[in-house]
Amino acid sequence: MRYERPPTSDAAAALLADAGDRAYVLAGGTDLLVRMQDDAFETDLIVDIKAIAGMDQITQTPDGGFEIGAAVPCAALAENAALVAAWPGVVEAANLIGSTQIQSRCTMAGNLCNASPAADSVPALVAAGAMARIVGPSGTRELAVEEVPQGPGKTALGAGEFIDAILLPASGASQGDAYLRFIPRTEMDIAVVGAGVSLTVQDGKVASARVALGAVGPKVILSAEAAEAIEGTSLDEVALDALAAAASAAATPIDDKRGTVAFRKKVAGVLATRAAKIAFARAGDPS
Repeated sequence: MRYERPPTSDAAAALLADAGDRAYVLAGGTDLLVRMQDDAFETDLIVDIKAIAGMDQITQTPDGGFEIGAAVPCAALAENAALVAAWPGVVEAANLIGSTQIQSRCTMAGNLCNASPAADSVPALVAAGAMARIVGPSGTRELAVEEVPQGPGKTALGAGEFIDAILLPASGASQGDAYLRFIPRTEMDIAVVGAGVSLTVQDGKVASARVALGAVGPKVILSAEAAEAIEGTSLDEVALDALAAAASAAATPIDDKRGTVAFRKKVAGVLATRAAKIAFARAGDPS
């Protein structure tokens, strides 16, 4: 096995393309290093992207959005006051991953590329309308975060491609977001159900919304029906009941030792309504 630490994104893409499907990207390493302990794990090449300029930086763009380098640890997100003010739900979701020690190493790009249906940061990013900037042998492209995971452990990345940044749009003064999850323990567990909601408020009513569900399907679910249930409403009881029903209907979970289908569908509705109420309150209080 070779270990390479390229200085540029183009060099990293070239290395990955040459090695084919037996190459892995190292950003935080909290998933990859665990997998490497398995005797069945095989690779020809590990490409460490942390030496590439900008990979460990959070940059606010001229339009008020954010560019989060692929090697930015989740713990660093909470230290960026502008990011916390703009996208508190995204930051909260990223800081639910693992323990404090894990958060000092893990990254949102890695959480996304691991393609776990239970990834915590992904529903929050999807609700926020985030994009992934992808570098590969043919150049750079952008892809909506919800399109990156294709199923458990599978992504839309092609040969030689890797994510070099997560791009968050500007957040307006009347916008709010939130992410909630259910886990059996109080911390350091993977989500049984997760729900991310982002919405904008105008004249006391939801002008637009995005509702994303995690751990209740083979990949994150962006539910247009759940969003439509609350758009044009002031999140009254009727609207919240409609949201819960739509989120439960959108969920396609499995039965396993962590929860039944019926339980997970019910919880999806409960968490979606709770997250919506938090996002609505945040949108009404820009401070």
